[in-house]
Amino acid sequence: MAFLLKKSSTITWLRSQGPGISCAESRRQYHIELGEREKALLADDPALRRFKSHTKGVRRIKRIGDVLTIVVVAGCCYEIYVRAETREEARKAAKASGGSAQ
Repeated sequence: MAFLLKKSSTITWLRSQGPGISCAESRRQYHIELGEREKALLADDPALRRFKSHTKGVRRIKRIGDVLTIVVVAGCCYEIYVRAETREEARKAAKASGGSAQ
């Protein structure tokens, strides 16, 4: 019930804002052309070119990290499988020895 009250109060608030303003318009800002300072800040700087993160070395490290993640997940899955099989064999052995003893 509290959710319905919150929802209805939100709808009431939106209606009280006036017919000229919609939700989408109030959140969206108009595009303003960048000034000279902003353009200069966004321009490529040759001194910083060697620090770019899209180099081949970073891609290689990302790929190595992805491969290591897959290997670790596969190892964990294999370990779970081995433990389940060991437990099942122990159950069968206990059942066989328990059944012959009785």
